Amino acid sequence: MSRKPVHLAVYDTFADWETGFATAYLARGGYEVRTVGASAAEPVTSIGGLRVVPDLALDAVRPEDSSLLILPGADLWDTSDDLAPFARKARAFLAAGTPVAAICGATAGLAREGLLDDRDHTSAVSFYLAATGYGGGERYVEADAVTDGGLITAGPTEPVAFAREALRLLGVYEGEVLDAWYRLFHDSDAEAYAVLEKATAAR
Repeated sequence: MSRKPVHLAVYDTFADWETGFATAYLARGGYEVRTVGASAAEPVTSIGGLRVVPDLALDAVRPEDSSLLILPGADLWDTSDDLAPFARKARAFLAAGTPVAAICGATAGLAREGLLDDRDHTSAVSFYLAATGYGGGERYVEADAVTDGGLITAGPTEPVAFAREALRLLGVYEGEVLDAWYRLFHDSDAEAYAVLEKATAAR
């Protein structure tokens, strides 16, 4: 049976460095990655100037057709309400039991939507989320990335830890192999490369 795709939200000013490890290794693990925009007809441009034409419009994405919704950070999370529909879509995903992964500014969007009030989470810094006025401050965790049930959160400087949690949640890597993957890309640990190569060759 084929795996359901992973959906990557894209919008103007999205932080292209934050999700690259996650999408690359989810794809290598057998997951199709499909981009989702407010409209499938309008291209968006990342902070780094990458122009992306979304595969799907947000309204067309259903939780039951997805393995994971990934929400990258973007300037727009903090400067307008344009991305609020993506936070509402995250609510629908979590309510249906489909995982969501949010990093950087997207965590603030989820905070405003009330999705962090009752879940352990992290972000860039605690006072960044506190500025949203959300009610989940007591659930903030000082960590590189946090998974609580079906929700992954991370700050903007932790794209590798963010990816680690997604790879774990979807079962791409686990145990010693997942640890080796993280040590290789986060710590440049050459010894971890041999562990990862052996595991990959055994697949």
